[in-house]
Amino acid sequence: MNHLDMLHSAVSRVILQRTASERMPTMQTTPTPLAATLLGTGEPAVVLVPGWCGDRSVFDDLVAGLGSRRRALSLDLPAHGDSPDTGGDFTTDDVIDSVVAALDDARIDQVVPVLLSHAGWAGIGLRRRLGARVPGLVFLDWMVLGTPPGFADALSGIQSPAWAQVRAGLAGMWTSGLDNARLLAYVASMAGYGRAHWARAGREISAGFAEHPVPLAAVEALQPCQALHLYAQPSDDAVLRGQEEYSRAHPWFRVERLDARSHFPMFEDAGTIVERIERFVRTLG
Repeated sequence: MNHLDMLHSAVSRVILQRTASERMPTMQTTPTPLAATLLGTGEPAVVLVPGWCGDRSVFDDLVAGLGSRRRALSLDLPAHGDSPDTGGDFTTDDVIDSVVAALDDARIDQVVPVLLSHAGWAGIGLRRRLGARVPGLVFLDWMVLGTPPGFADALSGIQSPAWAQVRAGLAGMWTSGLDNARLLAYVASMAGYGRAHWARAGREISAGFAEHPVPLAAVEALQPCQALHLYAQPSDDAVLRGQEEYSRAHPWFRVERLDARSHFPMFEDAGTIVERIERFVRTLG
């Protein structure tokens, strides 16, 4: 067994032994309090940021595995999960402000953001804001080379009077043909967020792609900064080939398609994801 296989095995054992109840109290950050889970010691740390209309429970297995190796901070977005809802609107820039405050409160210096889906925009913003404090970025299941046909229509729909139907369509797409109980429960919990949350998500995601149609081009402007993309869907080989071609032309970018079937592969193979993130972070010094 080589050292990577040993790490994967050890991480898998840790994931089974840890419990999702290992939560720290809400961190009193500025400007918005964020609920958080903080485990481990050592830097570079990782900060795990969920996507819109979801909470940090999506990272329970990842934060447990990564926290056995280094400091791992998992956050709820403002007005999501266990974070209080102050009743006001907020933007991606406000999310970045709150994450920076959480990092400072936790006295984390060097950090690698691990970003689910469209939280990628916040991760790019963290690199822009913090510079060398963020030596690398990990994107999970994102559209790193731009949006597919029809996606802009979905973003418009989620901000329209027909938003509930669009939300239901997304949930159906994310769960079709899957029988993973934890994944199904997580997607069901996303339906608990109402119109204001989903409209905000549509607005902020649209704004990100309007400014930077190709997210990796935005990362290119922030070099030197390493980036890793781990994803499962879409399974189309052409999507993988496009990213591999980009990687060959831009050695700071790496990509791996996971052996999973969903938009939330951490519910299917957390051990592999933890091992890949850990290997990536170790290359950053």
